[in-house]
Amino acid sequence: MSAPLNSRKAAAALRTSARVSAEMLLVLVMAAVVLWLLGRMWSVVWPLIVGLLLTTLTWPLTRFLRRRGWPPALAASVVTVLFLLAAAGVVALIAVPVASQSGELADGVGDGIQKLREWAAGPPLNIGDDQITGALDAAVARVQSSLGSMVTAVVTGVGTVFSGLVTAVLALFLMFFFLKDGPRFLPWLTRQLPGRLASDVPVVAARCWDTLGAFVRSQAFVGLLDAVFIGIGLWIVGVPLVLPLAVLTFVSAFVPIVGALFAGLVAVLIALVSNGLTDALIVLAIIVVVQQLEGNVFQPMIQSRGLGLHAAVVLLAVTLGGSLAGVVGSLLAVPAAALVAVVWNHLREQLADPTEDPDAPEAGEEHLGSAVPS
Repeated sequence: MSAPLNSRKAAAALRTSARVSAEMLLVLVMAAVVLWLLGRMWSVVWPLIVGLLLTTLTWPLTRFLRRRGWPPALAASVVTVLFLLAAAGVVALIAVPVASQSGELADGVGDGIQKLREWAAGPPLNIGDDQITGALDAAVARVQSSLGSMVTAVVTGVGTVFSGLVTAVLALFLMFFFLKDGPRFLPWLTRQLPGRLASDVPVVAARCWDTLGAFVRSQAFVGLLDAVFIGIGLWIVGVPLVLPLAVLTFVSAFVPIVGALFAGLVAVLIALVSNGLTDALIVLAIIVVVQQLEGNVFQPMIQSRGLGLHAAVVLLAVTLGGSLAGVVGSLLAVPAAALVAVVWNHLREQLADPTEDPDAPEAGEEHLGSAVPS
């Protein structure tokens, strides 16, 4: 009797494993189809994502004005104009001091090149002027031979800049409409969906909105930490343009990996041309230490606490997103992982055993009541 019983158990386990495997394969196929569709519609999806992120950043002020009796269109217009003025102020904080000290920086660049040539001419390199001239001639010849590819790269760069401007303009318009009409979305969505979807989907949407807001706030706080610590280090070393470099560090924190590298490179170059090689190395050490602490300690801790994700999950998500989609993948990896966690937690709540109190309101009803403004 035991042998047939064990055989039936093994067959049942095999059938269950096959069913689960088929379901997982179907889920992976559907995920691949969704990602393919997003890639085909990326010219629309990317401005939509940027607009949502900007909306989470500007919604608290809009909500404050609306609660004070401002009409939605007026509140959204004022907040959009204030956002544009703030962006212009950030550009001015970076550009005006740099322009005012451009002459000193140009002289510093010339002095730095001359010092580099003098250092290369001495031991242990002992590189003479004729060798430097030959290297420059070889470089010019190589540039001339690759002129066609350089023109193609320039055209591609111009196209990328134009696409970025179009994305920015679309994102600003979408931000305005989200600020003006966003609170109407959940009630409208509730009326459009049938059955359980009418309560489940708006609840998940409201939680995803809260998660995006937590991501933007945590990213801004991490950028503020970077700007403060690096700015203090630059001030102690005596590097010029401390305020523009600190502002650039804060803004670049919203672009993972590349933003930090760009801001650090600018700071090191300015320290090199203005203070010399020793101070440039000190600045490089300060930036490396701060960014390592930010990337491996502060950011995972802050984002894991705000998004409900473990610090290791944040690190793995950024690594995976960067390997799959570069800078954009690194930027969207953490919020995407947090949104997946939100959907999974809601599914787990719905699949759990019902509560003992039958008169208790469902989670969706309570959250909808708090999400929809009066």
